[in-house]
Amino acid sequence: MIARAVAAAWGLAVTAALVLPACAVRDRLPDPMATHWSGTSPDGSNSFAGHVAVSAGIWVVLAVAMVALSGRAQVRRASRMTWWGLLFGTGVLLMGAQGSTLSANLDVPDWTAATLPGWHIAAILGGMLAATALAAVLAKGEPDEPAPGSQAPPVLRLRSGQRAVWVSRVVNRGLTVAVVAVFAVTVVMTLLGLRGHGGSLMAAVLPGSVILLVVGLATMAVSVRVGDGLIRIGFGPFGWPARRIRLSSVESAWAERRSPADAGGWGFRGVPGAATIMLRGGECLVLRYRSGGQLAISIDDAERGAALINALVAERAQP
Repeated sequence: MIARAVAAAWGLAVTAALVLPACAVRDRLPDPMATHWSGTSPDGSNSFAGHVAVSAGIWVVLAVAMVALSGRAQVRRASRMTWWGLLFGTGVLLMGAQGSTLSANLDVPDWTAATLPGWHIAAILGGMLAATALAAVLAKGEPDEPAPGSQAPPVLRLRSGQRAVWVSRVVNRGLTVAVVAVFAVTVVMTLLGLRGHGGSLMAAVLPGSVILLVVGLATMAVSVRVGDGLIRIGFGPFGWPARRIRLSSVESAWAERRSPADAGGWGFRGVPGAATIMLRGGECLVLRYRSGGQLAISIDDAERGAALINALVAERAQP
């Protein structure tokens, strides 16, 4: 398989890039060497051998995992783009970090004298994002075909001038319980802070609790409404914020059974053009755009929704 061969070759190339340059400049590096940073100043060190072993070891483990997953990852566009993006993005990230670390330690008398230029971080992250995006785009390939278990939407005929609307909603009960728990923690921490208790604990916990609460609220429920030339996807218990998709941009729709494992987990998964909104395993509404991209939404009564979308799309196509 091409993907497996490329992953193996890239894995060997990155491993060599992590080890050989470091060995070549070994005599110009302090031992131990600066390996952890607080801003531009070092705050941690490791021996030369330990640093090289850790850097190469992390990559080897990741590369072996990517090779093992190469076959399954090529089945769907979303997993294919994610796999290729992670493979090359992670490799570029580790090579950039290794090059930056060697450069910062080069010819310094002691690891405490090493300095990490701020632009190194921006360059490393920029290179990683560029490599990830380029690999994902190049791996995009053809749109996914409906899976063998997909349900063909029933024929739905609309009378001339008939106005039809379809609405459905699904709630992730486990996430709802988690949101309630996080909300309770946030309220308790806020009240304690207002009373002058647990100030340091609140400062450490409250920001994370608020972030979890916002993310949880946005992903605990999803609703879909089809009608009036639009597909409206609402998030959270109140259906807001919402994403609106014009029917004119949709080519077709169908119902398909998918699991969180197929999408890479729960929540918003995938990349633009091959994304999934996964709140629970089971029936999903899959939209194919005229541009070739796809969006899957775990929602109840997806077959009926797909039937209406296809009927409305066909109606718009009539002269």
